[in-house]
Amino acid sequence: MVDTSLDTNPSLAAMPSLSLHVMRILTDATSSTYNGEETPFEYRSDLVIGLLFLVISYMSMNRMTWSFRQGGADTTVVTAFYTLIYITSTLRSLWFLIPNHWLKENYTPSAVFAFGDQPWIGTLFNSLVLTMGSLSLFFIFILILVYWADILKKYFHPGERRSKPMDTFLQVAFSLLLLEACNYICFLTRIYSSEGMILFNSLLLATVSSVCVFKITMFSKKFSTVLKTLGDINQVSTESQVKRIRWITVTGNLFFFLRALVESIFGFTILVYWAKTGNVQDALSHKYWDSYLLLRHVSELMILFLVLYILQNKFDTRQKQADYERIPNSNDLDTGTLV
Repeated sequence: MVDTSLDTNPSLAAMPSLSLHVMRILTDATSSTYNGEETPFEYRSDLVIGLLFLVISYMSMNRMTWSFRQGGADTTVVTAFYTLIYITSTLRSLWFLIPNHWLKENYTPSAVFAFGDQPWIGTLFNSLVLTMGSLSLFFIFILILVYWADILKKYFHPGERRSKPMDTFLQVAFSLLLLEACNYICFLTRIYSSEGMILFNSLLLATVSSVCVFKITMFSKKFSTVLKTLGDINQVSTESQVKRIRWITVTGNLFFFLRALVESIFGFTILVYWAKTGNVQDALSHKYWDSYLLLRHVSELMILFLVLYILQNKFDTRQKQADYERIPNSNDLDTGTLV
């Protein structure tokens, strides 16, 4: 998160903190008048990443509003995707653009216990914003996987009873939120410090990322087979839909594989240092923490822009609809898979 401070100049002191924050980056990026432990590189990178997430938030909000106004079953799920993208990008922009010293003392994580002498409320809020942003991002792909699984079950196991995809998604989402609630309860009851929350989140996200890689690979192969078979039966081309599935598969797997790797290494490092010293301050240097944040959030920016592109490309190219109107249940394929 970014850190701001007021100069002794009264005219600057009267300016809003966020405006001063932006002005300093643009006019004096090499200034040494930074409070706390935040470095100039962290100061600049946080601002740039926060503004990029703000752009995604604006784009997704516009598309979410447009999709909601269209109405109909064909756009209901798309509206849900845009909503999740909007929530994710908004939470991320808040996390990067809120001045660091408003919430906590140090830029890098440090051991803070609930109800202690340190500013634990700011640390808790900081962690909540970060965690909810991560979960809402994962919910985007979980929603895709739930709809893929439902449609594949319809074609491969037509006689079996199917639950509503949105109900399944809500159950998975509630389970992850419940796990996070247990994590914060442990923090509030002083079972472990804020470092324990970071470790828990890292291991949880590494696990979910690994599951997503496996599921995306498995479902995409089956889905490509279904589309090709339906295309052959109805003598229509499904090449564009298959290509979009490949895009989602490749980019989704790259994102989740990288996320699983980063979170696993990060979590293992924290676990080792925590077991040896009782804290992780020595392990989480500025360079290590900066590398971790950049890998996480630059990859998030890329995947969110890509999802927006796929959705926009799909629903703006209306002439392609005629290519598969004759495919049975094409509305189900269209709505659930983003293809």
